[in-house]
Amino acid sequence: MKTNAARILDQLGISYELREYSVDPEDLTAETVATKIGLPPEQVFKTLVAKGERTGVCLAVIPGNCELDLKALAAATGDKKIDLVPLRDVLPLTGYVRGGVTALGCRKDYPVSADETIELRDVISISAGLRATQILIAPTDYLRSTSANLAPIARQKMH
Repeated sequence: MKTNAARILDQLGISYELREYSVDPEDLTAETVATKIGLPPEQVFKTLVAKGERTGVCLAVIPGNCELDLKALAAATGDKKIDLVPLRDVLPLTGYVRGGVTALGCRKDYPVSADETIELRDVISISAGLRATQILIAPTDYLRSTSANLAPIARQKMH
């Protein structure tokens, strides 16, 4: 199924692969998505919605096996303080539901910061704008299509 994100990539002439999977609304973790689409979690990038006191709403794209480092994101965006937006605000801000957020085709053109480890991969997976579909894309093409800034914004999850 073509999504707005896929149509944007088509318009840019960027090649990608759509990969569909079955969704468990109770488990939307990137690790679970990675298992379902056959990739390691560090190649499945999740898009988080944050808000800084200076820059306002921004998107952070990090590996599925990591968590967002809010201090590092604030430094990357020029904010003193930045926080994730409440879940209830994600859909009105982006046009996407939790588990389906992508920087491609958001309601507004928000600034995007991607963790620098994105460049270590040959291919990454991002949400296609639906919970049940991922886009497999070369990191350089993704960065070009989103005008993302690279920064060290992710850290390993504490277990």
